[in-house]
Amino acid sequence: MIKFGKPLSMCLCLLAVWACVPKAAKEGDKETENRVEALLAKMTLQEKIGQMNQMNYSGNVEEIAGLIKEGKIGSLLNLTDPELVNKLHEIALKESRLKIPVLISRDVIHGYKTIFPIPLGQAATFNPEIVEQGARIAAVEASSDGIRWTFAPMVDLSRDPRWGRIAESFGEDPLMNAVMGEAMIRGFQGEKLSDPSAIAACAKHFVGYGAAEAGKDYNSTFIPERLLRNVYFPPFEAAAKAKCATFMVSFNDNDGVPSTGNSFILKDILRDEWKYDGMVVTDWASATEMIAHGFCKDRKQAAAIAVNAGVNMEMVSGAFIESLEALVDEKKVSITTIDDAVRNILRLKFRLGLFENPYVATPQAVKYTEVHLEKAKETAEQSAILLKNADNVLPLSEKVRTIAVVGPMADAPHDQLGTWCFDGEKNQTQTPLNALRKLYGDKIRVIYEPGLMYSRDNNKAAFHKAIAAARQADVVVAFVGEESILSGEAHSLADLSLRGAQSDLITALAQTGKPLVTVVMAGRPLTIGKEVDESAAVLYMFHPGTMGGPAIADLLFGKAVPSGKTPVTFPKMVGQVPVYYAHNRTGRAPTGEETLIDNIPLEAGQTSLGCTSFHMDAGFGPLFPFGYGLSYTAFAYSNLKLSAAKLNTRDTLTVRFELANTGKYTGVEIVQLYVRDHVGSVTRPVKELKGFQRVSLEPGEHKTLIFTLPIENLAFWNRDMKKVVEPGDFTLWVGTNSEEGLSADFEVIE
Repeated sequence: MIKFGKPLSMCLCLLAVWACVPKAAKEGDKETENRVEALLAKMTLQEKIGQMNQMNYSGNVEEIAGLIKEGKIGSLLNLTDPELVNKLHEIALKESRLKIPVLISRDVIHGYKTIFPIPLGQAATFNPEIVEQGARIAAVEASSDGIRWTFAPMVDLSRDPRWGRIAESFGEDPLMNAVMGEAMIRGFQGEKLSDPSAIAACAKHFVGYGAAEAGKDYNSTFIPERLLRNVYFPPFEAAAKAKCATFMVSFNDNDGVPSTGNSFILKDILRDEWKYDGMVVTDWASATEMIAHGFCKDRKQAAAIAVNAGVNMEMVSGAFIESLEALVDEKKVSITTIDDAVRNILRLKFRLGLFENPYVATPQAVKYTEVHLEKAKETAEQSAILLKNADNVLPLSEKVRTIAVVGPMADAPHDQLGTWCFDGEKNQTQTPLNALRKLYGDKIRVIYEPGLMYSRDNNKAAFHKAIAAARQADVVVAFVGEESILSGEAHSLADLSLRGAQSDLITALAQTGKPLVTVVMAGRPLTIGKEVDESAAVLYMFHPGTMGGPAIADLLFGKAVPSGKTPVTFPKMVGQVPVYYAHNRTGRAPTGEETLIDNIPLEAGQTSLGCTSFHMDAGFGPLFPFGYGLSYTAFAYSNLKLSAAKLNTRDTLTVRFELANTGKYTGVEIVQLYVRDHVGSVTRPVKELKGFQRVSLEPGEHKTLIFTLPIENLAFWNRDMKKVVEPGDFTLWVGTNSEEGLSADFEVIE
């Protein structure tokens, strides 16, 4: 039986998570520290260095077993056979000198066997509780195979959809990344790390990885300290305060210093400021990749720089185990530094309960259970974003007797799972085509003609079949998007349009005159303005996972009502990137109407367009703003009231307003709270998300809703690099997305 966390209070998301005070130390911490010190005192230098070595499982059991006996492996990657896991644990506990268990690790990013929507899709739910539940399910399934450490959540702020790893992120907003990251940590780690179904989480990638130049993976970043502190650090600080068991450094260099060798972020910030006592691991071979960066001359120097910077364990590249003994002898690395690293590793293993019971009970019937599949379906439903619904074509009515299902993503069981799901099984995937036939095939006729075989397919030979199917149908549902291989690590793009002949397929289907519903399944926001214009309705899903098919089927027919919101801004064209809602204000912000390139008169005056900050071919704004998403029903906001017009920095502002469901369907509205600081010692964003709530209303129902905003949550790192709330004028908005809503002003005084 899985225990889910207690329901979140309505205003949980409002809290600035990273500002919370850590919980008091538990009584067991002192005992754990005593055990760590006692074991550390018995270890030779070689055994200490062995704990700092993480190896990838190669399949050579004899070699791995021998190294475990010698105490030369601290952690083992990518072993998923529970019987072999038990065998290796037995070797460690019975045949090694110090009987230190090996930590088994694996990438479990958005599900283990039961695959949930990719993290970007989970962010679209604006529901931390369901994210926590998904991570709990992933932990239960993964731990049943002996996995006790995973490399998630990824809380890299991602404002560039060209970057393939935006799929793994929670989007562009610091608060969203903090809240969702903390929820995923709670889910993975459970109530106690020593629970056999708990797995250690890993906050990654520390730090700035999502700001890679040109959206190219592994590329350099230049993020000044103030921007790090105001935007990129907060999700990681939230993870540290949430007792995330481990941190992973990022591949990138920032301002010329690779994160793997950056003592400012690993010592000054993580250890000294945030008082973090967890373990820090490199990313895959990122220690020795500092040689390719031109930051280290050889593997030995890379080991010295990484360990001295604050890294505790090296993932796979082996420079620590081959070089650290000599580096200690040469006094280039101190034994104190080694001991501190090993303390962090041993502490984690004790907290996980591995010394008491590292073994796995086999077999365990916990994968693909009914509860797991139902929760994956619910998450997929909540992740769906309705971008357009002209003439209320959705939900499909009983008058629809025949639908044409077309497009390469209608029956793509592998690609529907999305990126980074090594253990997902496509034969368990329920696709939209199969779900429509199974759930609604007794009521409607389903004609399936894909038109294209996969998302990059340029062969239009089967278009005529898809068009013929459309002409027979009452409505056409086109499933387009990206194969899973087109997003994720090392899968960056310079062009964000639909691949292959998918756009041409949408045009051909639209020309039949039949109502066209376009369902997009992708790993990132795509530039789909043309396709949106040609479609009657557009439903966007970031790769929805195992149960995406039944979720989509029920959404199309109104058994479920869309509630998802965009967790990242959708650009009109790639040249707008980076485009995000919380940009700083400029001295030449657009005002009035935009004049686009095709409307500029010949020989127009050089200043006739107004000399403001915009693209002449894209205009002022994005295709869809952050926080955008429609419903089958309608919501009305009214009667916004603030508890005070003037407050000091110790006060809490109470925000009240009315929300009514004015439509015909029961629906969930994601209410969002934004704030603007009008004048600061440094320029401030036009808006910042400070809270959100999921509110369910019946038709005709209305509720009085409340946000509480502690004024201390308006603090930022100022010109003197101090975190303060500066007195002055503020505006807040409550509304349905980052561009619409009711507003009110207030003042913060000394």
